[in-house]
Amino acid sequence: MKTLESRISQERINNALTAIDPVFLNSPQYLCNSLSEVLETNIYLKVETQNPVGSFKGRGAELVVAGIKDEKELICASGGNFGRAMAYSCQKKGIDLTVFTSFNTSPSKVDCMRKLGANVILFGDDFEGAKEGARYFARRSGVRVIEDSFDIETVEGAGTIGLELAALSEKLDYLLIALGNGALFNGVASVFKKVSPETQMVAIQAEEASAMIDSWKKGELVVHHRKLTTVADAIAVRVPIPQALQDMNGLIDEGFLVKEKSIIDAVKLIYQHTGLKVEPSAAVGIAAVMEYNNKFKNKNVGIILSGGNLTEEQEKEWLG
Repeated sequence: MKTLESRISQERINNALTAIDPVFLNSPQYLCNSLSEVLETNIYLKVETQNPVGSFKGRGAELVVAGIKDEKELICASGGNFGRAMAYSCQKKGIDLTVFTSFNTSPSKVDCMRKLGANVILFGDDFEGAKEGARYFARRSGVRVIEDSFDIETVEGAGTIGLELAALSEKLDYLLIALGNGALFNGVASVFKKVSPETQMVAIQAEEASAMIDSWKKGELVVHHRKLTTVADAIAVRVPIPQALQDMNGLIDEGFLVKEKSIIDAVKLIYQHTGLKVEPSAAVGIAAVMEYNNKFKNKNVGIILSGGNLTEEQEKEWLG
């Protein structure tokens, strides 16, 4: 891909700290001795599950909504986490929000968005179908659609996680980040490339939903037309956002894919050793350490536990 000047601003990420509700900032980060021992790796966790929306998405949503001046209504598409975050921020500011989500979104996630005041419309068989519905409705209504990872505020809001992680007393050899549409990876990596360039930035996806890493490796947009079956539905992307791929240029050092069994085992392992209930998409970093243990053995590895929104069925089946 042709390299262009980055659209991500370090200055705006720094300034975002004053625009984001403090409830989303300064999330816990620590060396997890128990996980470190069992994985023979120094595991530094960043816990983004203990906030009102249960994921890191609150940071980007807060930054987007803080910049809204005249709009009284917004639209977005979501598999659950971004819609929940947008609903929280819009409700505080008195903005009406319509969220398009697929018919296959878990009822508990739909219910959470509605309880926060969002008008939730079920549309399409997956996230990409929901995005098409949001765009169509936006064209017909003239209401602005907010797209996670495309609207730069979602990226720079996530970048504040990088500012906090960079304050760890120990330097990280690797930072493993779940790669969905790209907001989390690109926001955090943009910070680390400036403040800790020796830290290797590693993107992690599920083998069953590898479009972003496939696109990065080939240097061109790769679209998956088949239905995605991964449990890591929050990072299941069939159609990458071209601008998000452009953002990755110069930020990503390596990309790894992990198996479904490893993701589920990682969810269980995290719960066993930390008591934290994390969704599958948040566990892919630990899954990568499990699968590629020789690479990360005895290294300082940062893992962002990006969300804790397990479905009731997943919690019952995996955590008992």
